[in-house]
Amino acid sequence: MQSFADLKLIEPLLRSLDKSGYISPTPIQLKVIPYLLEGVDLLGIAQTGTGKTAAFSLPLLQNIVTYPKRILSRQVRVLVLTPTRELAIQVHESFKTYGSNLRIKLALAFGGVSQNPQVQSLSAGADVLVATPGRLLDLLSQGHVSLSSVEAFVLDEADRMLDMGFIHDIRKILAALPKKRHNLLFSASMAPDTEALVNAILVNPVKVAITPPSSTAELIRQSVMFVDKSNKRELLAQLFSSKDFRRVIIFTRTKHGANRVAEFLTKVGISSRAIHGNKSQSARQNALHEFKVGKLRALIATDIAARGIDVDDVTHVINFELPNEPETYVHRIGRTARAGTTGVAISFCDEEEIAYLRQIEKVIKKPVDIDRNQPFHSQSAEHSRAKPPVQKGRRG
Repeated sequence: MQSFADLKLIEPLLRSLDKSGYISPTPIQLKVIPYLLEGVDLLGIAQTGTGKTAAFSLPLLQNIVTYPKRILSRQVRVLVLTPTRELAIQVHESFKTYGSNLRIKLALAFGGVSQNPQVQSLSAGADVLVATPGRLLDLLSQGHVSLSSVEAFVLDEADRMLDMGFIHDIRKILAALPKKRHNLLFSASMAPDTEALVNAILVNPVKVAITPPSSTAELIRQSVMFVDKSNKRELLAQLFSSKDFRRVIIFTRTKHGANRVAEFLTKVGISSRAIHGNKSQSARQNALHEFKVGKLRALIATDIAARGIDVDDVTHVINFELPNEPETYVHRIGRTARAGTTGVAISFCDEEEIAYLRQIEKVIKKPVDIDRNQPFHSQSAEHSRAKPPVQKGRRG
């Protein structure tokens, strides 16, 4: 078994890893760290939960201290761009943890909160700035930060950036960066528009793929429960009567749906909170913290809000509503079975969602097991699944 010391990481980083309880590198860390220490442009295809944040933050921190430079006011040496506030906060925390024995300046910038503390932290410059696109552009336009000295640029979760419509913001940020720089791009999947972004940013990159795009973790026990829409909430309450459902992420398609599920669970005595874009930043952070420390049994999330939620020991993921994009299913269930542990993913499916289930099974290349051992089993939904899909006539 290889150790972090085998990757030629410096002693202060090894100490911080040891203190954090990390014993051996994950596959992505083993592959990525040597390349990044050499300053090679890199494309990483990896789901969240594979250890990719440490894979890029450790070598970037090492490069910062190995090649020290005086930072001028409002200048930045390393820029990490993330799609969501939650992910920005978590990446910043990782840099803080791994860099605890180094003399480095870190800054964090995201929207939804006052920009004043962020402006203040950037006024003396920063070794690493972790930011979301919108707030970074605001700070750039006001002259509170300059990107002219950036040596390394990380675009994290590029596929989700594009899904969220950040392409124009990314282009503006790229235009503000120096032409010569070290580039890293991470994505869970490689759609054509992601590929175009790769070609625009990376120069002769090395490609590291840890899991094939849209593949599902083998450690996750997946099942589908056929249930009429009107019975979904009662089925959910029934599942929570088992103590095995300790730390559960429940997915809905809409913010309104997330609120309704949270209200219902609270009403029946299950500690839960909803997390989505309409919630204030502090409300989202409080909910995430309470979930992490075990005060909440359930976190109800929309897909965009959940991106970047990295919580260990999630026992179950429940798809209260199936996503209309099969790749989203893969992202959702990847919230459980982290770091080699096992997990359970349960999908509720009503008659209207059969087409979504078929698409998911096509992407994961296997049928999802049916769990009939529940009091609200819908024979009509299961029967619909058994019928061949309706072929629509093509127009000439």
